[in-house]
Amino acid sequence: MAPIDKNHPAAPTVIEISEGAAIPTRRDMGLFTAWRTAFVGAIAIVVYLAWSRPKPYLEILQFIPDGLFVTFQVTVEAIFLSLIIGLFTGLGRISKNRLLNGIASLYVEVIRGIPLLVQLFYIYYALGRIVNLPAVISAVIAMAVCYGAYMGEIFRAGIEAVHKGQMEAARSLGMTHVQAMVHVILPQAVKTILPPIGNEFVALLKDSSLVSILAVSDLLRRGREYASESFSYFETYTMVALIYLIITLFLSKIISIMEDRINVGR
Repeated sequence: MAPIDKNHPAAPTVIEISEGAAIPTRRDMGLFTAWRTAFVGAIAIVVYLAWSRPKPYLEILQFIPDGLFVTFQVTVEAIFLSLIIGLFTGLGRISKNRLLNGIASLYVEVIRGIPLLVQLFYIYYALGRIVNLPAVISAVIAMAVCYGAYMGEIFRAGIEAVHKGQMEAARSLGMTHVQAMVHVILPQAVKTILPPIGNEFVALLKDSSLVSILAVSDLLRRGREYASESFSYFETYTMVALIYLIITLFLSKIISIMEDRINVGR
């Protein structure tokens, strides 16, 4: 056995766990094959069911498109708002100002300790007694506040991954701290944080199904409406699950392509 060099310890193993879908890459052929099988299989099942049994499967597909639009609307709006919240939270987490650092850290700990479902209820019902907000806006705010805490940690990790010498070099050229952060640090951090942000986007898309409890007519809500009218609960939720699966797998593949391009450019 070769001796262990204490001056050059082995790099620690990094374990990545995400609430989103697993990102398929050709480096992991088992996962890549599973992705292709699941994606093609889900589409084939949807087509077969709609063709072989138009009632109710084709009717379900015709009933839920507007709910699918609402799902994407809530997801996209929430992800953009959470990115803004996450950026300021991440900057606060690395700030040397104790007040800013404390506020950002407290926000992260409190929000990550409360389930998203509880936050949805709180913003819509509890705060609704003070400020009357539409259900869609309440859903977007709740999801953005929740995921903003996770985005903040992603931004913090991405910024800290940039070598400190980059900031020192920028300051030596006469840049202020803010200018160096905007023009030097953040552009380099983006390459690191894009893949995990993509994971959070997929996770947020799945969690958007929770907004149906606020009477938001998303994909799941429209499915529930059809099921309550036709009593075809098994068929409806089977189709809804397959559609969620197809969308999630499609987005995970886009993230995989994006990550490969980023790695090539490094």
